[in-house]
Amino acid sequence: MLQQNAYAQYQNNKIMTASPAELTLMLYEGAIKFGNIAIVAMENKNPAKAHENIVRVENIIQNFRETLDKKYPVWQDFENVYVYLLRRCHEANVAKDPEIMEEVLKHLRSMRDNWKEVIKKAASEKKTGA
Repeated sequence: MLQQNAYAQYQNNKIMTASPAELTLMLYEGAIKFGNIAIVAMENKNPAKAHENIVRVENIIQNFRETLDKKYPVWQDFENVYVYLLRRCHEANVAKDPEIMEEVLKHLRSMRDNWKEVIKKAASEKKTGA
């Protein structure tokens, strides 16, 4: 019990001290984790657990949509991708199809990896003063 509390406190501190960029990365990681759990649940014929975790993925994607900054022209591209991913999550959930969910995860992993590069580049530019 004590170890669980320590871990929960560590996780809470990690979130509370994270930058907006790091929080975005954590959300991508969470969506990928929940998507993987959903796939395993589908493969193990546990539709309730699959549903619960797909909904979590959908909630994270919806959060990304709701926080898009519309002052940048690229927002519409992200909007289109998020709408597509939400539709595919819904289809995966209805059909309990792990292949569809894997497609969603492929896109989320790619977006996460690109986001990591953005963070790295921003940190590098900050160090060099560029």
